[in-house]
Amino acid sequence: MRRVFLGIDCGTQSTKAVLRDAATGEVVAVGHAPHEIVERDDGTREQDPAWWIEALRAAVREAIRDGRFEIDGIGVSGQQHGLVCLDERDRPVRAAKLWNDTTTARECAELTRELGGEGRVLALTGNLVLPGYTAPKIAWLLSHEPDAYTRTLRICLPHDYINHWLTGEFVTEPGDASGTAYFDIRARRYAEAVLAAIDDARDWDRTLPRVARSDSVIGGLRPEIARELGLEAGTPVSGGGGDNMCAAIGSGVTAEGPVAVSLGTSGTVYAYRGEPAVDPSGEAAAFCDSTGAWLPLACTLNCTSATEWVRGLFGLDHAGVDSAITSAGAEGLAFLPYLSGERTPNRPEAAGIFIGLRPDHDRQAIVRAVVVGVTLGLAYALGALRRAGVVPGDVTLVGGGAASDAWAQLCADVFDLAVVRPAIVEAAASGAARQAQWAVDGAQSPLPTFASKRFEPRVRPDLREAAERMAELRRIAEANRI
Repeated sequence: MRRVFLGIDCGTQSTKAVLRDAATGEVVAVGHAPHEIVERDDGTREQDPAWWIEALRAAVREAIRDGRFEIDGIGVSGQQHGLVCLDERDRPVRAAKLWNDTTTARECAELTRELGGEGRVLALTGNLVLPGYTAPKIAWLLSHEPDAYTRTLRICLPHDYINHWLTGEFVTEPGDASGTAYFDIRARRYAEAVLAAIDDARDWDRTLPRVARSDSVIGGLRPEIARELGLEAGTPVSGGGGDNMCAAIGSGVTAEGPVAVSLGTSGTVYAYRGEPAVDPSGEAAAFCDSTGAWLPLACTLNCTSATEWVRGLFGLDHAGVDSAITSAGAEGLAFLPYLSGERTPNRPEAAGIFIGLRPDHDRQAIVRAVVVGVTLGLAYALGALRRAGVVPGDVTLVGGGAASDAWAQLCADVFDLAVVRPAIVEAAASGAARQAQWAVDGAQSPLPTFASKRFEPRVRPDLREAAERMAELRRIAEANRI
């Protein structure tokens, strides 16, 4: 029997399950199951937690279908910031509000004002109160759905909910908890002042999960769940973490040096730091990582969500998008990719904008402008990381969009940094499995030797001009609140 660890990643679009070889770090089996999502024009983005459990069952069964494995531990990665409300029987009270839900702008402003302004908030937690985070979602629930709020006995994050379903333990860990906006990232504990500003009458000790070390074993697999999944009862489950934290573990961002850029539904830029790293402007998130250190991170809401939107508009395959990226003829055309609002910079109510569109701009020019706009947004996010003290070296490119050579080269050109694309299979799920092995074995497990491709930056005057247009467009949009 091959000794492996099971990693589960509950993402926005799907749940993935991988089996990672304990000796080599190689991913030897993968399972996958999609999720539905509720989307409304007001910025609502929600999912029923039952969908995550259904997808988890399917993904795990697919991953273990061969049956030739000894599974010695489980780690769970989950989409960050989601609000999961549980009643007295630990049943979801309502659908979970997700990381990309932008309905809470008013609550963000009210909490920030109540706490004494942005400077005071940064001092309390290291992070601003932004619409993606969990704290304003709780305030929104209290204001908009008081009955649901009253029926809510416990509150947790998506990966906490899955760990609770697996083990019966109500636990979180610093990495995922640091994305709530009610967690002090320096002290690694809940920020009582923020919780009191949300509701000073609630018993928060009873409401929120205890904080455990990320790389600890938080419990064993419950017998009834083990039977459902075809696993051994009592299998150890580690603390897990948010998807970005686990992707950092899976891609080797566990020491200072490399900066990772993930081209997923959202775009993320993050790096390891051995000490708290706070952006004085608050645009880069000052997260903890899920190994005991810190993970400054900047997120753009519109990455492959924007490129897939334009691909669908024109009925292109991915090769068609790659052809557009390398084409000429988009001169003067720029796209601000705020289709779902934006987080970096904080513009939850913004919209996408084309500027400079002319009759000679064809389908390829429009597609190229979208991909360039998304990539320039990531470059802006990288600047936020620099303010937090990160000095980028090579960029490690991960996520679904990284499969495109054309986009990888565009990233190198726009960032003016070498880009390395390792052949990582499901970085977040693999990282969760790697963390589980650390927790069980008591030592860091090896990273496999990834095949990789390197893209060197090229001098591109056209991209410098595009960056200047984008900066001006960003200023115009900010000034006019569009």
